[in-house]
Amino acid sequence: MSASRAPAVPLDRFLSYRLHQVNKLTDKASSDAYAQEFGLPVGEARCLAAIGTFAPLSVSQLAARANLDKAQASRAAQALVERGLVAKEASEADARGVVLQPTAAGRRLWAKVMQLIARRNDEIFGCLTRSERQQLAQLLDRVLANARP
Repeated sequence: MSASRAPAVPLDRFLSYRLHQVNKLTDKASSDAYAQEFGLPVGEARCLAAIGTFAPLSVSQLAARANLDKAQASRAAQALVERGLVAKEASEADARGVVLQPTAAGRRLWAKVMQLIARRNDEIFGCLTRSERQQLAQLLDRVLANARP
């Protein structure tokens, strides 16, 4: 396609554009909820959710699981360590690396964060039937598998 010929589909009908809109709209509300209910910035809340679910994690693994870049994940993990919600230990597999695990206080807050995530999920996808949610989940699984390197 030449640079002077636009596609026949308007920008706001592209699926990638619409997914980005959903992300932006839901991210803001989720970010506000994390801050209001737990005093956590969204990055820290995502990291706590990932650590609580998938621990033990390295910082690189945390970045991938929390959908953050490594620097963001590192800063958020350090903030969670400073809050006493996450323990950082030397990695047995990599002498230069660390392993992140939730503390007892972190596990308690993780459970509340996961309840918020479930509630937000219901709010966002509540317009869909159970069958539609399952179908959407399966379709997203396929899209994610296709998009991954």
